[in-house]
Amino acid sequence: MAIVIAGYIKVDPEKRQGLLTGGRRYIEASRAEPGCERYDWSADLVEPGIIYVFERWTDEASLAAHFGASPYRNTLAMFDEAGVLDLDMNKHRVDIMEPVYDETQTPRADFFTATE
Repeated sequence: MAIVIAGYIKVDPEKRQGLLTGGRRYIEASRAEPGCERYDWSADLVEPGIIYVFERWTDEASLAAHFGASPYRNTLAMFDEAGVLDLDMNKHRVDIMEPVYDETQTPRADFFTATE
């Protein structure tokens, strides 16, 4: 099982690049936390005030520890200071993951590998 957090943060377009640059140290620190498999922020290429967030954690305990850690708290403080306009963040429990492409490199919408 994995836990995926996916969503977006909307800020004043003039503040987005500063947040991305300023957040790098918190992203790097979060990636080093036990149980963190992915931790990414990215700028929307069409809407100038949107930052997408994608995280993948091994389990609830790791995610809970992250929520109590200083990189998370510092990130929240940075967003508060920047005046976040909107936030939509959701967590997903993932019980099966597999490649999009099968052995012939064909993209598959169905789940095609054997499960336990």
